[in-house]
Amino acid sequence: MPDLLLELFSEEIPARMQAQAAEDLKRLVTGALSEQGLSFEGAASFATPRRLALHVAGLPIRQADVREEKKGPKVGAPEAALQGFLKSAGLASLDQAIVQKDAKKGDFYVAVIERAGRPALDVLADILPAVIKSFPWPKSMRWGRASARSDALRWVRPLHAILATFGPETEEPDVVPFSVEGIEAGQTTFGHRFLAPEPIKIRRFDDYLPALEKAKVVLDAERRRDIILHDARDLSFAQGLDLIEDKALLEEVAGLVEWPVVLLAEFDPQFLEIPPEVIRATIRANQKCFVLRDPVSGRLAHKFLLVANIEASDGGKAIVAGNARVVRARLSDAKFFWETDLQTRLEARLPKLETIVFHEKLGTQGERVQRLVLNARDLSPIVGADQAEAARAAELAKTDLVSEMVGEFPELQGLMGRYYAQKQGESSNVAAAIEEHYKPQGPNDLVPNAPVSIAVALADKLDSLVGFFAIDERPSGSKDPYALRRAALGVIALILENKLRLPLRRQLENVFVHLVRVSEAVPAFNLLTLRDDRDADAGELARLAQGGLWAWEFAREPAKSAHAVASRYLEARFAGEGEEREEDMASFAALHDIVKPYERLREIWLASGQAGAEDPDFIDMRQAFLAAREDLIGQLIAFFGDRLKVYLRERGARYDLIDAVFALPGQDDLLLIVARVEALASFLDTEEGKNLLAGYRRAANILKAEEKKDGVGAFNAPADPGLLREGQERALWERIRLMREEAETHLYKAEEEIGRKTFEGPTPFEKAMENLASLRAPVDAFFDHVTVNASEPELRVNRLQLLNELRQAVHRIADFSKIAG
Repeated sequence: MPDLLLELFSEEIPARMQAQAAEDLKRLVTGALSEQGLSFEGAASFATPRRLALHVAGLPIRQADVREEKKGPKVGAPEAALQGFLKSAGLASLDQAIVQKDAKKGDFYVAVIERAGRPALDVLADILPAVIKSFPWPKSMRWGRASARSDALRWVRPLHAILATFGPETEEPDVVPFSVEGIEAGQTTFGHRFLAPEPIKIRRFDDYLPALEKAKVVLDAERRRDIILHDARDLSFAQGLDLIEDKALLEEVAGLVEWPVVLLAEFDPQFLEIPPEVIRATIRANQKCFVLRDPVSGRLAHKFLLVANIEASDGGKAIVAGNARVVRARLSDAKFFWETDLQTRLEARLPKLETIVFHEKLGTQGERVQRLVLNARDLSPIVGADQAEAARAAELAKTDLVSEMVGEFPELQGLMGRYYAQKQGESSNVAAAIEEHYKPQGPNDLVPNAPVSIAVALADKLDSLVGFFAIDERPSGSKDPYALRRAALGVIALILENKLRLPLRRQLENVFVHLVRVSEAVPAFNLLTLRDDRDADAGELARLAQGGLWAWEFAREPAKSAHAVASRYLEARFAGEGEEREEDMASFAALHDIVKPYERLREIWLASGQAGAEDPDFIDMRQAFLAAREDLIGQLIAFFGDRLKVYLRERGARYDLIDAVFALPGQDDLLLIVARVEALASFLDTEEGKNLLAGYRRAANILKAEEKKDGVGAFNAPADPGLLREGQERALWERIRLMREEAETHLYKAEEEIGRKTFEGPTPFEKAMENLASLRAPVDAFFDHVTVNASEPELRVNRLQLLNELRQAVHRIADFSKIAG
């Protein structure tokens, strides 16, 4: 059967675009072929720096003939309807139509339209130029004289030639007859730009591959990667060194060359004084080269590998020398950055963070650091970190962002902070936390396990989540510009991998309090900036606050703005700190009157809940603020629930079981949630679990049906033991009560012990599930021997109340209504 070969030959295609472009070419052409009724046996696409190629095998020589029946109007329909039918069907008269009999609806006309299939060559002549003209490059350009036209062809780089042949293996193929922007499709391609630039005539794919190989072009990107990796390993081994493999760099370099040649170069050993990550980043980012290391010491070697795109007549000596010169210059710059950065202590960089905007609605990086310090202090007791070390690490965590080195290599943020912290004598815990607080950044990334690192990593991620949710910058669909899904997964990994008991609701509220205190703009909560060019009179503020809650603040450091006073007050009020006294309230009210010029102070004051009850705005403002805060926390916990499903799904957990646990009230302790999900999964794998689930569903379905008649909540009252006539219903009633008492004991132990001790036998949740299993026999007996909808109304209601007690008892463990299957 005929094959199609298409090659689009251009100037250099950026390496990062090649794989997707090849996939898009295959998708668009094969999709169009299928739409035109042209099936095929297989398709493969390829990309090199100068060409996109597509091979489609096993195409038919022409489209199949098509027979279509078009239903028309009824016999005897108005003339206008009949004429419209004839025109649309392409018929000259009704004699060319057939009459379809229909006893119910009446006879009607049908046109039988037969269309002969078109030659595949003609179809391709329509498809291929359309695909080329609408190709979805992420970035493209116009060129030459035609570029003045808005409808001119856009391509990633100037397109020079099109090769397009179609035909069977045994015959001379045809050139697909089309042109794009004056470029006629033909049978010509070109080899390597320098080693074989002459035109090459191609018939079909079978001679295309060997012709390119002969012309020093390796078409398949995977084969280019294999050549580079194999030769790089061999050269490294010959030097007694190990190649530091880099999959992303290998992918990129394979997209930069058509004929890969691996060469060995070296740099001055003095540069090995620079941190190895800096050397690697410098050589990788600027020269796209691979670094080597000593297999014994594990340290970097002063040699590197480069990949040339040519077999040089001098064996590559000039290429090696040129690359070595550039690498030396780059490493000299890196050494200068390193030495310059070491002259400034990290804490001395803090003022510069005040000039860098983190987000226009969330303040500067300096304000963010203030929040991180507060959050890290809160988290320290929970994760077992030294509070002073956690606060110090949080304070310094972002300082390397304004260093020379990170300015040049942003991917080294955190890592350089660790090096600088070590050099200036910070503790190992603080230095490690500065690097590790960004982690984990993906499912395969390191999860910090040092307490100080955990505290700062959680502080950083929770601040981002609360802040961006508060300003309504939340993920939607495939868009997540602030990587909040990744941040939530990072929090989940930190909690679960380190077996932390961290109630999310309380911690999210604390993070929000610090956000309100530090940041000058959280418009979703009407808490806008209170800053002003005019300073409040410090003496007057101090006089107003004398004897009040804030007297010590004014004595220690006179306030310069109402923002400082109001935000500190808000923090104390919402965190439940400090003692409420009348003089405090009076001082704050008087402060409000003095600083009226400060924008939105009244709203802040009212939101604090300390305005007088007679104030007409007090109730609405207070309730609106608290409702908005509660809505924010609720949305964040739901977001964590969705991310937890993703996290656990990758580990084999069932979505429905997570839903069954999350449906219970107050579920915000991720470690407890996962422990309960695991225990529930094990229980439902047993016969007792499966049968109890069936019994629960039977009870729930009966209740659902009867509640439609009697109303929701009609059976919420406890069953009356005096109305339990049958032995089976009394046995179930007694078992429910006993099970409830025992389950509460196990659930309490779970709350107290999980994450805080090691269990040799079943965990408390597993014991609670065993307790639940004890319901199976009495439930089965009840349904086998007791008629729920008894003829006597009081018996019916009492038995339905008993089933409701069963449902409630089961829901204490998990909401079984959420379980699938």
